[in-house]
Amino acid sequence: MSERRPPQISSRKQPRQSRSNDLVAAILEAAAQVLKHEGAPRFTTARVAERAGVSVGSLYQYFPNKAAILFRLQRDEWQQTGAMLRDILQDTRQPHLQRLRTLVHAFIVSECEEAQTRGALNDAAPLYRDAPEAQEARSETDEAMLVFMAELLPQASAGTRQLAVDLIDTTLGATGREFSSEPRTAAEMRVYADAVADMFCAYLRQLGAH
Repeated sequence: MSERRPPQISSRKQPRQSRSNDLVAAILEAAAQVLKHEGAPRFTTARVAERAGVSVGSLYQYFPNKAAILFRLQRDEWQQTGAMLRDILQDTRQPHLQRLRTLVHAFIVSECEEAQTRGALNDAAPLYRDAPEAQEARSETDEAMLVFMAELLPQASAGTRQLAVDLIDTTLGATGREFSSEPRTAAEMRVYADAVADMFCAYLRQLGAH
């Protein structure tokens, strides 16, 4: 049996002129709208091209298939969210556990505000999650969290710090998806984020956080 190849999700070429940048931006905006309103199962390159007002051939100049478009949307979302979370983790004006609390609040609010699009991207994830580009795109925030844990838990072993990062990452992602599966008020988000942050902070204090 031949080995299953990962999907091709890299863009075919990078836009170099303003007109090309505008075309790619229009395609991505249209793709986000199709994904939001029709969901991953009905997401096709033809629908995206139609909504963007371009030919399918023009779309294929930049994206080889629908997996490439969906991955670009996911990568952009990872980058935006990751940059926000890294800024919080690196804000030395706040004590470490307060940074973690701020991060949890920001993440929960972000999950709720973008729940529909993120849910659709999660549905589409099997199309691109095994590709090398996807692994690389997720690594930057994990590295920032490990640096944060090294500062917070200097006496802990590398394995303990990695476990803490993995548990927080997995728990925050799962609880965020579950909580954002229905509309939430600002007060509900605040109460829920406080509870999740309390849980994380109690765990880290047990590991020797100060």
